Amino acid sequence: MTEENRTHLKFKAASHPGRTGKQNEDRYRVAAFRTGPDRKTPSVLAVLCDGIGGHRAGEVAAEMGVSILTEELTASDGRQPLAAMEKAVARASNEIFRASLTEKGRKGMGTTCACAWVIGDRLFTANLGDSRIYLLRQGHLIQLSTDHTWLQEAYDAGMLTEDEAVDHPNAHIIRRYLGSQQTPKPDFRMWLFEGESEADALDNQGAKLLPGDILLLCSDGITDLVQDDEIREVIQTKSLEDAPQVLIDMANQRGGHDNVTLVLMQMPLAEAQRAVADLKKRRRRLGCLAILLLVFVLLVYVYLRNGAAFRNLTEVSPSPQASWTAPFAATETQPPPSPEPSMTLPAENAGTDSATSAVETSTPWPTNTVVE
Repeated sequence: MTEENRTHLKFKAASHPGRTGKQNEDRYRVAAFRTGPDRKTPSVLAVLCDGIGGHRAGEVAAEMGVSILTEELTASDGRQPLAAMEKAVARASNEIFRASLTEKGRKGMGTTCACAWVIGDRLFTANLGDSRIYLLRQGHLIQLSTDHTWLQEAYDAGMLTEDEAVDHPNAHIIRRYLGSQQTPKPDFRMWLFEGESEADALDNQGAKLLPGDILLLCSDGITDLVQDDEIREVIQTKSLEDAPQVLIDMANQRGGHDNVTLVLMQMPLAEAQRAVADLKKRRRRLGCLAILLLVFVLLVYVYLRNGAAFRNLTEVSPSPQASWTAPFAATETQPPPSPEPSMTLPAENAGTDSATSAVETSTPWPTNTVVE
């Protein structure tokens, strides 16, 4: 596990004890970390527990549940998330049960559990009790989890209608929870569509979350007093920052007879993802331009510093030719007399041939001489 300071999902959570003066026995935690074989896959784990049992025992059970589940799951490699969640639930339940035997006031304590684990963009869920997991997608609020209560079993068996369930004395009997004597099985059914079979619901594990999808984990302090349509309306019309407090206020205005806790998590919007991708591209381009500019500046610097030497090495300066004047300048009025064939050349003419030879050989070309 590699812990992260920031999550790749936006989230907001809030909790309130309610209006009856009851001790707040709800606990929650949101953890961000990297998982997968290379420990590079972003992951977010949200756990919510609603404790049951008097004399502060419920809050002890809820705190243990949140801590143990978070510890177990963030330590896993994420390759088999359902197996990891089943192992974590078993350990948490067994430790809570053993703790309930150590003190008289903790006897029978336990806690519900709602767990949503997002690995990359894949969702895995598990739940026990009546804390729920919802998905808001394209304006539709879907209850992904199943309540483990006497009422839900009565609904499923056709023994009770929703109207008959109002104020029913068995309304809050929990049938599955952490801390029971027998190790409970987490419920991995994830209900995405109407008419699905249980096998279909199980196959939904690992469902891909879409940009803008919002996950809601909440205790029954919300769902007992605020209807699903109202929850949908608030999440749709309010910001992620404001929605939790608005829902808590609604529950408290209607009696607030129980603790109220909820966690909202939202997948990044497609526009935001594109903006991030565009920003990364621009940064790469600017980086390339900066490198090219630096290379250009260095070349100019080297050229200016050593340019004169480079030019002198590649250019040749011609040497001036010697000027020579013949000892006998010819004129139009007095041409030089032609020697007779039998005459011997005068000494001056011999000197003229010698001078001519000296001029032709005195300055070779080119000189290859560097002029400083």
